[in-house]
Amino acid sequence: MPSYVLFTIASLIWGSTFWAITLQLGDIPPAVSVVYRFALASGALFAWSLARGNSLWLPWRTQKWTLLQGFLTFGLSYVCTYNSEQYVVSALVAVLFALMVFWTPLLSRCVFGTPIPRKTWTAGVGAIAGVTLLFWHSIQGALHDISQGGQGHFLLGLGLGIGASIASAAGSIVVSKVREQSSDLILTTGWSMFWGTCMVALWCLATGQQFVLPHTTSYVLGLLHLAIFGSVVAFICYFTLINRIGSAKAVYIGVITPVLSVLMSIKLEHYRPGPIEWLGMAVCLGSVAWALHTPKRKTPSVNLNDALDAPLETP
Repeated sequence: MPSYVLFTIASLIWGSTFWAITLQLGDIPPAVSVVYRFALASGALFAWSLARGNSLWLPWRTQKWTLLQGFLTFGLSYVCTYNSEQYVVSALVAVLFALMVFWTPLLSRCVFGTPIPRKTWTAGVGAIAGVTLLFWHSIQGALHDISQGGQGHFLLGLGLGIGASIASAAGSIVVSKVREQSSDLILTTGWSMFWGTCMVALWCLATGQQFVLPHTTSYVLGLLHLAIFGSVVAFICYFTLINRIGSAKAVYIGVITPVLSVLMSIKLEHYRPGPIEWLGMAVCLGSVAWALHTPKRKTPSVNLNDALDAPLETP
């Protein structure tokens, strides 16, 4: 499948999943919903592998990386995301995930010593300024709430959203290590989701969270959308893009997803951003796009598919 098709599919699906998560909040604990989601998703991937006639076995040298990926991407990141959306509108959590464009090279620098271009640092400062504008009124409201004896839950949601984006960026880096050990993307993703499910389930049991069965149609439909499309189809597209063009380019999806999420929140969550919030979103996403932009060379023009299929250049 062409890279531009993978890019489009992942962007459209993930643009809707942040809102779909809100359908999972309520009677069932957020972490339990994460377990349900990735238990279904990993089961679907294992069934897919078996249907292709493949073995589910992986050697330990591969499993240790899928386990780490599962903890970061399908455990820590999503537990933080689901809990964050209890206090922060889903569109704003999606904007926070755009910061993966900066977390990814920072973590690559820490782990692999990869140099960070000066433009990335500059764009990162711009993105942080945009996020500050975006959350300015909400942060002021939370601080006022705390001064009046309240708990300022918005700040907790903001911190969880930032933590989720960092964990997801770290998981994206681990994908390259998993790929070095196995080329079977469906199987390794299934195992990563399985390990993430197991770790979150143990966390739920240790903290006494009840495994309540869903009883509303909206929850079930949201769960199926998140498990099959948001967790299987979109992640396969995304990880395939990482393997083809590198994580630094694949996270360009993080520019498109928040825009779609904001539009859905305006329509379905009655989110009404003011001028400062719109300016903050524009500054943040503009900085992300600028960080990812590659100047055109004096060569014949190429189409989007050719551009996405081009190998990742290293400084």
